[in-house]
Amino acid sequence: MVEKILSAKNIECAGKSENIQEFDKAVAKESVCIDFTVPEAFRANYRFLAENFKAVVVGTTGWGDIKDEVVSYFEKCGTPMIYASNFSVGVNVFFAVTDYISSMLGKAGGYSPYILEMHHCHKLDAPSGTAKSLEAIVDANMGVKSDVEAVRCGEIPGIHTVGFEGNVDRITLKHEAFSREGFAEGAVRAALMTERLTGVHEFKELLFADLL
Repeated sequence: MVEKILSAKNIECAGKSENIQEFDKAVAKESVCIDFTVPEAFRANYRFLAENFKAVVVGTTGWGDIKDEVVSYFEKCGTPMIYASNFSVGVNVFFAVTDYISSMLGKAGGYSPYILEMHHCHKLDAPSGTAKSLEAIVDANMGVKSDVEAVRCGEIPGIHTVGFEGNVDRITLKHEAFSREGFAEGAVRAALMTERLTGVHEFKELLFADLL
């Protein structure tokens, strides 16, 4: 899907690799790496990425416990990095809406939050990185622990629902991905952003700076 988006924008895909550490270092120096792997792979490879690529876009989640170490290493190497739990533009706007509403309800009181995420049966992690990001936003704003549930069934691209249950009413926010194309478009958008960046950034911060 990333290749399809690159082709539509007349951008060359310099190559793909199941073992990034075998990638041609000369090519890497002129390329932006888009990493959609698994936590174990990113943990094993992030030093190689920082040392050898012009810039890196990371859509892999599950490495939050070593985030300071990763950020420090990329900054030491002078390699720009953009990371996100989800590169969909719609999902990042969904994050912002959830942040606003949960902040308001946290101040008002009287509401209990929950998060339901649904994905295809091939997805390895549960709950999703997106659900964890939503959980972190809601819990920080409301001072409570959200109930988070994950469903793995069929070929569902991705559905995330955030609910706020009150005594007299309910507020429900929902984002539904029709395909993985939105994630790929956002990742390519992030890769293009690295041309003017230094340092390490979260995608939503850069996106909102462009949109607002």
